Amino acid sequence: MQQSRLEVKRAADQALITRDRMRVDVMAEFYVRVKPTAESIATAAQTLGRKTMSPPELKDLVEGKFVDSLRAVAAEMAMEELHEKRVDFVQKVQQVVSEDLSKNGLELETVSLTGLDQTSFKFFNPQNAFDAEGLTKLTETIEDRRKKRNDIEQDTDLAIRSKDLEAERKRLEISREEEYAKLQQEREISIRKAEQSAEIASQEAGKKREAEEARIAAEREVELKRIAAARDVENENIQKAQLIQKAEVEQKKTIELAEQDRAIAIAEKSRAESEAKAQADKARAEAVKAEEEVITVRETQRAERQKAVELVAAKQSAEKDAIAITVAADAGKKAAADEAEAVRIGAEAEAEKVRLKAKGEADAKILLAQALEKQYQVDAEGTRAVNEAANVLSAEQVEMQVRLALLKHLPDIIRESVKPMENIDDIKILQVNGLSGFAGGSGGSGEAVENSQTSLSDQVVNSALRYRSQAPLIDSLMSELGLQGGDINGLTQNLKPKSE
Repeated sequence: MQQSRLEVKRAADQALITRDRMRVDVMAEFYVRVKPTAESIATAAQTLGRKTMSPPELKDLVEGKFVDSLRAVAAEMAMEELHEKRVDFVQKVQQVVSEDLSKNGLELETVSLTGLDQTSFKFFNPQNAFDAEGLTKLTETIEDRRKKRNDIEQDTDLAIRSKDLEAERKRLEISREEEYAKLQQEREISIRKAEQSAEIASQEAGKKREAEEARIAAEREVELKRIAAARDVENENIQKAQLIQKAEVEQKKTIELAEQDRAIAIAEKSRAESEAKAQADKARAEAVKAEEEVITVRETQRAERQKAVELVAAKQSAEKDAIAITVAADAGKKAAADEAEAVRIGAEAEAEKVRLKAKGEADAKILLAQALEKQYQVDAEGTRAVNEAANVLSAEQVEMQVRLALLKHLPDIIRESVKPMENIDDIKILQVNGLSGFAGGSGGSGEAVENSQTSLSDQVVNSALRYRSQAPLIDSLMSELGLQGGDINGLTQNLKPKSE
């Protein structure tokens, strides 16, 4: 006889009842055959007949035995044991069934437990003692498990929310540190820019000052050489003119003397007349000499006036250059101020950005206060950088600015200081040479050195300046500015380098 597979299923209200009064749905497969012995074959033929050849008919015949075995073994084990000790359950069922099958000449080869699960809650009958006990236990187990599951879910939810809160705090802290780092970086960049701007401005001012000093020195040297050359040429011309005039005078004198000698030789008797004529000729010669000296003075004065005109033109050119330097310095100062203002506006914008990003009102106030504090620090640093840029000016640069300012207002100072000279109608020039301590007109011993080192036009202007009204008061005020009002050179001495 070939092997037959007989499937037995018990579920729902037909489910097995375990030792702990629980219902379980079971599906098992029994593999049976007739034992290959003459006795078993004969027994099977007698008890089963042709049913051994038909598995459905055979199942109907032996299914009760299988079910009884399943229920008997299930009643001895709890539901968890059935699940955890499936092999033991199958072996026990096989042992119980084998004895019954051998009576019919059949042999149970194996048993497979293909399905094992708790019966649905709705199939428990509360009116049944077994089901009532199982239902109570099942309800207790389910509720206990649900409680544990709920506890686990709540604990998990709290843990997740706590972790989320901690992560959010970490993220906010990291964002805050990033904002702090950005603000610190921007502050350092602003300070560095201000320092570099101040350093560049200082270097540019130094280079401009050096270039300007070199240019002024070169122009001054060229002008001095030109003036010296012109003076030398003028002196040579004057000396030549004086020699020529002296030669002409000597020639005229010689001619006159020759005529006098001839007249004396011819008219010896009229000696008195000759002597008178000689006196007249001598007086005429003196007049001619005086006239030639006046011409010399006039030419000298014309040369000095040309020199004064050229000096004024040079001063005007220097004043224009000074004005250009002043405008450039003002532009640099305004650029530094604009850059500081730009830094301040950037800090305000960054503070506003931080304030808008804050989620909570308290955090927003804290961030805003911190941003304002950073803004004030940036403003203070910007102002300090501008002030430091102004303070790095050396004493020479300050002195140069003072000279530029003095040069700017020098025409007004000179105009106002010599304004009383407008009331002078005319000036008579009397030059007397040869007297001890004098090189010109009137003056005391203190003027001898000055007159020996100044031109005739400077002497005339200096003499006119001494006769101004309220001269002591004006000269006192001007002396506080380092100017000497009684001397034309004193008005411009502060414009000269100190080395001179």
